[in-house]
Amino acid sequence: MIKIKALPKSTAKNNTVLIIDVKTFKKSEVLSTEQNTAVKNAIKSEKKNIFFHDGSFHILVILSETTVNWKVSELLRKSGAKICTVLNENKKESVNIISDDHKASLALAEGIALSNYQFLKHKSDKKKLGNSLSEINIINTNVSKKEIADLNIIVHATYLTRDLVNEPFSHLNAVQLSDEFKKIGKDAGFSVEVWNEAKIEAQKMGGLLAVNKGSKVPPTFNIMEYKPKNAINKKPYVLIGKGVVYDTGGLSLKPTPMSMDYMKCDMAGSAVVAGTLYAVAKAELPIHIIGLVPATDNWIGENSYAPGDVITMYSGATVEVMNTDAEGRIVLADALHYAKKLNPELVCDFATLTGAAVRAIGPYASAVLGNASDEIKQDIFDSSYAVFERLVEFPLWDEYADELKSEVADFTNLGKGEGGQISAAKFLEKFTDYPWMHFDIAGPAFNHAVDAYKPKGGTGVGVRLMFDFFSKKAIK
Repeated sequence: MIKIKALPKSTAKNNTVLIIDVKTFKKSEVLSTEQNTAVKNAIKSEKKNIFFHDGSFHILVILSETTVNWKVSELLRKSGAKICTVLNENKKESVNIISDDHKASLALAEGIALSNYQFLKHKSDKKKLGNSLSEINIINTNVSKKEIADLNIIVHATYLTRDLVNEPFSHLNAVQLSDEFKKIGKDAGFSVEVWNEAKIEAQKMGGLLAVNKGSKVPPTFNIMEYKPKNAINKKPYVLIGKGVVYDTGGLSLKPTPMSMDYMKCDMAGSAVVAGTLYAVAKAELPIHIIGLVPATDNWIGENSYAPGDVITMYSGATVEVMNTDAEGRIVLADALHYAKKLNPELVCDFATLTGAAVRAIGPYASAVLGNASDEIKQDIFDSSYAVFERLVEFPLWDEYADELKSEVADFTNLGKGEGGQISAAKFLEKFTDYPWMHFDIAGPAFNHAVDAYKPKGGTGVGVRLMFDFFSKKAIK
């Protein structure tokens, strides 16, 4: 695990990254006369990056043109990805970041740290393949201990979230996912209650039980709670995550190429919940949060639920199943109804829910829908830009609810193909009576290729966004 530290000002000349302001740059003590001249020439020619290699003295220069805002922060994170690659290629174990702007230093450090992630658990030669980089030193007296601590926490939380998403179903079924939640809770300091199949049946959570019918592994319903004594919110924030640990599509079987072969990631929403709770608890934010995760696989078996079946949900509503591959909304609905008991301030659910969201906006953002206040929405969008986990809001028009009408049950679980991310949200909306936001993270939750500081595989999207949101709530 990489460690980020703050050190007093230094003229270190080993594995150093220097961030300069092109408007004020005159000379750096870290650079030689020739290198200072090279930087001045680069500024004139509007170059952005200069790499100097001189034996053990390995220096990288980033040219920053403006005040550090969300756009510049993202450029620095992406530069951090390039730097991380160079450092590991040259077997460097540490790097020093020097800048007069501590926000720039933090953004660059975050990009380097997030880029250094690897999932090597199942590799037999993990020591050989492991990155050399293990330490990032920020040399700036303006960086606070809390900023450093929070950055280490959110990097670790993102790693943890990525690990959960990347773990294959052979090592992470619903019961094992609950065990992981218990470990995370014990480490971070939040409670975890796990309902077994008997308890779920006693509570008549018909949606979760229906999806689980074809499985050999029982479902679980997970209740995670972080309630500090100094919590500033009287009513809890509730986070709900889709915990479908593997999705075959059920009897509405998925094709394999670029679909079923990546369905270990269908529990990414549940990983967001666990990762966020970990970060908030570790940072000791004065926010009361409850996490809910209905967990199962969507398997094929002799008892599998089938298209045309009618199931009775936890709420008592009846649903005609038109497609067993639209299972995520079915398990989420039971958790959304349970949340009514908690009198929540706000409920946010996270799910790799629809291909329609991916077709609409690709992997570059999450689709978001909900009925929360304009103030809450603005706070969420502000945080999304701060960490560059962008959101696109879609409307919750009633016409999409009309697509869910059924002749034999209260409603169906499937609308039309067009705007499917909206009809899916309209299904979920039926189980809410509180301020609510739905995040369809199907696009950005899992990468098929490296994208700067976001690795191939699980990205951990959603955790940094929610940690930023709750951190700002804590100081309002």
